[in-house]
Amino acid sequence: MTSKKMSASRHADGPLFLLSAFSPVPGKAKRKESSSSDGVKAVDKVKKQVSNAGEDRAMLLGFTMMGLSVLMFFLLGIAILKPFMLSVWKKEANCTVIQTDIMDDWIDCSFTCGVDCHGQSKYPCLQILVNVSGSDYVAALHYNEEALQINPQCFYIPKCQRDKNDLLDGVLDVKQYFERKNDTPFACFHRPDSKPEDVILIKKYDRTVVFHCLFWPTLMLIGGASIVGMVKLTQHLSLMCMLYCDSTREEPGNVTPRADSQQSRTRKDEKTLRWRSNSHTTNSM
Repeated sequence: MTSKKMSASRHADGPLFLLSAFSPVPGKAKRKESSSSDGVKAVDKVKKQVSNAGEDRAMLLGFTMMGLSVLMFFLLGIAILKPFMLSVWKKEANCTVIQTDIMDDWIDCSFTCGVDCHGQSKYPCLQILVNVSGSDYVAALHYNEEALQINPQCFYIPKCQRDKNDLLDGVLDVKQYFERKNDTPFACFHRPDSKPEDVILIKKYDRTVVFHCLFWPTLMLIGGASIVGMVKLTQHLSLMCMLYCDSTREEPGNVTPRADSQQSRTRKDEKTLRWRSNSHTTNSM
């Protein structure tokens, strides 16, 4: 009788065990939800962690170059570009040397020979008279606008020093240079409307200086923008690659079963086989 009751209870418990074995486990749904949420968090983390330390340094370098180039545009525009645009020495002409003389009266100047060393000296004044092409008047030649403002009588202002012989030798060399250019026209700049009696040999800020002041900041700006653009492009491509790899892994055909799910399935299969073997043995008895 007891054996019959045991067999009956086993037969009654068998379907319940099968249902419990093959029924969906509530923890499984939770695992799926948690895995999906983990996937969303992983994608967000990938988006946040696309850049690394090297790319951050490159971005900082690019923005620094762009900022410095804008600062250089501002400073050079005030110091060089504005005087060039406002310069009144715009009319170019040809000048021919008529006379070169060193004046008898030397000009006083001051020099420094150290931190607490100051002295007084004199330099010779070289006067050069030229004939401007297209006009019948004689004008005094000056080296640039600055020399004209400091001393309107002399051609240029040599660097003041204690040895007057060195100053005289330098002025004589300049005088001989222009004497060799006698009857040979050379380029000069003049103002026929306001000051026809003065001409200058070169402008302090010419087109070459302006070109260099605009070229190098522009090159730095383009280099900084290129660095930032390449880093942004690299980050975008790496993000697209990661998202593409994640999407291919999540496809139904490419899903690889986890190790813990495989172990749980094998354990359930082993329990089912054991229950079937036990029930088979009891039925045979």
